[in-house]
Amino acid sequence: MHPGLNERQQQIMEMLSREGEVRIRDLKEHFSVTEMTLRRDLEKMEQIGGLKRTFGGAISVTQDVRKRSVKMIEEKIRIGKKAAESVQPGESVFIDGGTTTLQVAKHLPTGIRITVVTNALNVANVLLEKGIRTIVTGGIALETTSTLVGPLAVEAISRMAFDRAFIGATGCSVQHGFSNSDPYECELKSMVIERAIEAYVVIDHTKFGHRSLVSFADLSNVHGIYTDRLPDDDALLGACRDAGVRLIECA
Repeated sequence: MHPGLNERQQQIMEMLSREGEVRIRDLKEHFSVTEMTLRRDLEKMEQIGGLKRTFGGAISVTQDVRKRSVKMIEEKIRIGKKAAESVQPGESVFIDGGTTTLQVAKHLPTGIRITVVTNALNVANVLLEKGIRTIVTGGIALETTSTLVGPLAVEAISRMAFDRAFIGATGCSVQHGFSNSDPYECELKSMVIERAIEAYVVIDHTKFGHRSLVSFADLSNVHGIYTDRLPDDDALLGACRDAGVRLIECA
């Protein structure tokens, strides 16, 4: 229970704890109240520190990266291990922020002769401990994800080229492609995909069929998806096949 919140606001908090984000249009349909009422709810909940409002909804800030990484951890470890095995000596690699991409960094061999660029502070710490040459973008630090975003980060990426990139996402759907809840992170993800010879999205199966606030790439913009389990949706499977996207199942 959250002191000071009414029953509807309590339910919204429960939805946030399960999903990580909510959208006003979905809440409006679920609760049958006005958009203005919901915006007041979210404003009050933000003031007590229960969430962070976004354009069109809100994201949870009650769990830090360490706590969120526990969800689907075994699956994320398998994904990270398989993705890391694809990296070859001499490559320039980009690793995005996120709990699954962090596992890619953790499974790179110690001292491997590559250069990794990242906008994630926790990823950089792992790479430095492994003795891997690391370049960190500048930018504005986001507390909830430990990532650096904004004009400085995008400017740095725009001057680089990558052999391989590993990108996280919170949603993957036929209509919306790959998506994330933060517009600034999405801007950087799009730039990285443009600058990479091969771009891969690393996501667990719970992200399939989900759509977050901002789309950062069409299915056809990436070379493959590393995942623990293939999507159950035949339409999404077909769309990936038609887009030429490799689905790499990490058993």
